[in-house]
Amino acid sequence: MNRERGDWPAWLHGRLSTIRDQGRWRAHREFDAFGPRGGLVEEDGTHRKVLSFASNDYLGLSIHPAVIAAAHSALDRWGTGSGASRLVTGDRPVHEELELELADWKQTDRAVLFPTGFATNLGVLSTLGGPGVTIVSDELNHASIIDGARLARAHVAIFPHGDLPALEAVVADAPGPVIVVADTVFSMDGDALDVVAVADICRRHRALLVLDEAHAVLGPHPTPVDLVDLEVVRVGTLSKTLGSLGGFAACSSAVADLLVNAARSAIFTTGLSPADAAAGLAAIRVLRSPEGAELCRTLRRHVDQLLPGHPSPIIPVVMGDERRAVAAAAALLEQGLLVPAIRPPTVAPGSSRLRVTVSAAHTDDEVARLVGALAALDTEVPSP
Repeated sequence: MNRERGDWPAWLHGRLSTIRDQGRWRAHREFDAFGPRGGLVEEDGTHRKVLSFASNDYLGLSIHPAVIAAAHSALDRWGTGSGASRLVTGDRPVHEELELELADWKQTDRAVLFPTGFATNLGVLSTLGGPGVTIVSDELNHASIIDGARLARAHVAIFPHGDLPALEAVVADAPGPVIVVADTVFSMDGDALDVVAVADICRRHRALLVLDEAHAVLGPHPTPVDLVDLEVVRVGTLSKTLGSLGGFAACSSAVADLLVNAARSAIFTTGLSPADAAAGLAAIRVLRSPEGAELCRTLRRHVDQLLPGHPSPIIPVVMGDERRAVAAAAALLEQGLLVPAIRPPTVAPGSSRLRVTVSAAHTDDEVARLVGALAALDTEVPSP
């Protein structure tokens, strides 16, 4: 809508009315929960106990005793916050220890911490991109990638989701330096990138590759052989599989030094809290242990209960119409199951859906209960 100078109340009212009329109204809701499985959800002033299939805490590490203990210990030693940006106040020892562990886990020279995964993509793309650079991005990439590419002031080329011939054609035709960026698991469809094939395209055309591995708990897990002879930045988050908060870029020493000196989303913001860093460090150590391998096997089993062979714990049930998706989520909530309805602009118009996520913290019986409830909705879980 047009807005007259200074007529902000009318513009705000009009914008909000448009959102309501489109059936896209959202509001935060209270959810008093311990871990990913469930808790008390507030609806219209009353609280209801629900089983949640909405969390990205895929292994339940946010409530792991070792992770909680590490956060407590960090609070006792360093307090609640970092005080200022890392370059101003310096790191606590746990920040450096975490970066070393991340680099070892991802098999890169270095890793650089950011306060969130969103801030990591903003920092990586705006630092490595710029005028004269072409950023080639999958059309279903996360919003943080989209915004990072915009901030880079580079030329941005979008290729159809998962279309490798189209990707190669765009990369081959780009006139200058090229960055290819993609999620390795896409957050709304739960499908996986062919990392090896994309890496081969980048290798042939000497493109830099940025992989966002935020949801890749079950893979893909590229090896150094898959990524040999490439400049690669592996973006990750502490906020999902690792049950804490924060983001990181695992990369070469040269890229790490550049991010420390030029990434505005790290330089001009307060550093990650010591407690979050300590929790993330403990969670990685659990993940890399035999216990972590067993948690991943449990998660794999739960995914296969819903959709055998699906590559991730994100399972979309596409309803199409926005109101139908909202009604389905409400019907599940009446049965004590919290499954979010995802609508535009998060997904494209006409593809509104239920976004089911399972966790290793769920039991087999709880997942079976969800399967039965979805079957009664007169809809289908997609084929793998």
